[in-house]
Amino acid sequence: MKNFFLIYLVLVFSLGYSQENNRLKLWYNQPSGKTWENALPIGNGFLGAMVYGNVENEIIQLNENTVWSGGPNRNDNPNALAALPEIRKMIFDGKHKDAEKLANQAFISKKSQGQMFQSVGNLNLSFEGHEKYSNYRRELNIENAISKTSYEVDGVTYMREAFVSFSERVIVIHLTANKKGSLSFTANYTSPHKIKNFAVSNSKDLEITGTTSDHEGVKSLINFKGITRIKLDNGKLEQTDNSLIVKNANAVTIFISIATNFNNYNDVSGNEAKRAADYMNAAYGKSYETIRKKHIAAYQKYFNRVKLDLGTTPAADLPTDERLKNFRNTNDPQFVALYYQYGRYLLISSSQPGGQPANLQGIWNNSLTPAWDSKYTININAEMNYWPAEKTNLSELHQPFLEMVKDLAVTGQETAKTMYGTRGWMAHHNTDIWRATGAVDGAFWGLWTAGGGWTSQHLWEHYLYKGDKEFLASIYPVLKGAALFYVDFLVEHPKYKWMVVNPGNSPENAPQAHNGSSLDAGTTMDNQIVYDVFSTTIRAAQILKEDAILIDTLKQLRSRLAPMHVGKYNQLQEWLDDIDDPNDNHRHVSHLYGLFPSNQISAYRTPELFAASKNTLLQRGDVSTGWSMGWKINWWAKLQDGNHAFSLIKNQLTPLGVNKGGGGTYNNLFDAHPPFQIDGNFGCTSGITEMLVQSSDGAIHLLPALADVWPDGSVEGIRARGGFEIVEMKWKNYKLTKLVVKSTLGGNLRLRLPNNLKQKSGAELAMANGENPNPFYFVDETAQAIISEKSNIKPLELKPTILVDIETKKGNVYTFVSK
Repeated sequence: MKNFFLIYLVLVFSLGYSQENNRLKLWYNQPSGKTWENALPIGNGFLGAMVYGNVENEIIQLNENTVWSGGPNRNDNPNALAALPEIRKMIFDGKHKDAEKLANQAFISKKSQGQMFQSVGNLNLSFEGHEKYSNYRRELNIENAISKTSYEVDGVTYMREAFVSFSERVIVIHLTANKKGSLSFTANYTSPHKIKNFAVSNSKDLEITGTTSDHEGVKSLINFKGITRIKLDNGKLEQTDNSLIVKNANAVTIFISIATNFNNYNDVSGNEAKRAADYMNAAYGKSYETIRKKHIAAYQKYFNRVKLDLGTTPAADLPTDERLKNFRNTNDPQFVALYYQYGRYLLISSSQPGGQPANLQGIWNNSLTPAWDSKYTININAEMNYWPAEKTNLSELHQPFLEMVKDLAVTGQETAKTMYGTRGWMAHHNTDIWRATGAVDGAFWGLWTAGGGWTSQHLWEHYLYKGDKEFLASIYPVLKGAALFYVDFLVEHPKYKWMVVNPGNSPENAPQAHNGSSLDAGTTMDNQIVYDVFSTTIRAAQILKEDAILIDTLKQLRSRLAPMHVGKYNQLQEWLDDIDDPNDNHRHVSHLYGLFPSNQISAYRTPELFAASKNTLLQRGDVSTGWSMGWKINWWAKLQDGNHAFSLIKNQLTPLGVNKGGGGTYNNLFDAHPPFQIDGNFGCTSGITEMLVQSSDGAIHLLPALADVWPDGSVEGIRARGGFEIVEMKWKNYKLTKLVVKSTLGGNLRLRLPNNLKQKSGAELAMANGENPNPFYFVDETAQAIISEKSNIKPLELKPTILVDIETKKGNVYTFVSK
């Protein structure tokens, strides 16, 4: 009986350990084969790799963040300024299609439509005699950012670990076998580039050199070099002209370094060969165990800040692809937590200080001609990539995007002056590594002038979370420049007398009333972005005690902007005129920018606009592309409807092809637009956070949109505006049971609670009264909505909440428990 009990304990412990061990892993019991979207992504913000996990023919697909086509270039159209008055007149006269035709000639670039993010190529590892294998498993451990493949051949167990080091600028692959002398394979490069060369140096380095593609008349000036160096434990290393051959080793460590000559968007004078060699030499002398340990520590510095527990069920024991297949019809709350943390993993792995921002595919791309060039689409997608950055405690990783905005504020000055005759700076709907700001692709998409305005709001958001006044002073010229563009660009609407953007559009949609043209004056999204640009510049100038005259100008212009409208279908109007079609299911719902990521539409301050936003979402429907589903999760969270938000999560966590007419998720949990776009991953991670914590509407709102399927749970490490961190939040049966908040800046902590709490000491909490005195929670007053006479809009019934204030001191931690 005693032995039986011991065996039982061992089994229980093993099962528990196994489940816990798989909690933050993507794992599979078959290789990727030839399907790139099955491979597992690893990266450190500078280098990216996709690990296929194939047994006999392993593929490690390689990316470096500056391997782009072309070179420094501008793509402004100098004919725009002369045509601007005529286009404005056409739009005001209702001749939208004629305006679009003229815009295609005079505004859209006649040069580059943007350059392409490109793959370096593949490192191929061929294992002769490994065709028949058993006990196969591959995994990606997102808790330590290491991929692992294991299998058995002829009684020998083989294991490969791969990671892109966060402490070194190299990719590391470590191969072992449980029988000495069993490791034999051939390594070689392949690459899709036209200009390339493979060689083995005298020191037995496997090398790839190449030049990226010329594109749309822009000659490539990017040269890259990759070095693969192999370290053996016993065995032999042989070579051919373009391959390395390992024979009968006990263990093997492969190091890969890649570098280019890119310095910045107007300087490509770097020495790619020296850089690649320097990165390699700095890492190669260190042991695998040392690099692995340092890598994990450097990665976990970011990853371990946030923990999420939504509960677990036996469904969590299955391989990831099976969990994805079953999720719509199974209770698997831990899969949501895994996907949430996978979004954080992808941001950590594709966006690091000093590197390029995460693009449409993050840092992972196997093509020379990826969809949409894998650029930065700044009418939603690039911004969505960074929605999780501040709130999921990855503020430093916002830096590459913020640096890009600073670059655009320089390159965009010439675009503003040349094309629109204004001061300040602007950008259209797309940019690339060369920070191009001209209008591209066609007037239908490209004649959208708010790229600079929207991206500049990320600088302000970073300040609201961190409270760094020196940072605010450093980026104030960028905010001011975005505002000055609109000061000069806005025109008075001849009918309504409001100040409006003309030409503008509501990306990437067109009302039937405009005969299929997207161009218009005073679209809702344009109005909302201009309002934010003016408001943040006013606030920044007031904090810094700068530009009193400009503050007055911006306040006057802001008061003349077109207010939001509720239309005859009880919808938030997308255009200034009430021409929305309630059967329009377009993937872009751009006019809800005011609900999220902005805070102009509020449950408590603008109840009619809030209700109209819900009607707009219901009319648009849930079926949509991957990134659009991600945005909708955030909107439904802001609408405090956790169950509807969860239904979108279910749609997103569905294999591609199941949602008829919509996106989904690939087996490696990449978001499917389709094709792959990483923004949907980041958008969903942001949306799940918004379901649990919101801080954009004058208070920290806890559990604002908790789904019924998550009655119990906990989260740690979420950040809120004003330097507050939710150190710990627990709930049971939908009620908060414990809350621990750290104040890094001090000031008033206003909480909106679903149920009563008290301080741990037993003291009652003071009810909030009036405006929140914390300056980071100041909210500008939204203009009174204009409501159609045909509308019967009514405010939504909201869940009751309790609003309390706690005065905090910098550095202190405050604990609250249920009453």
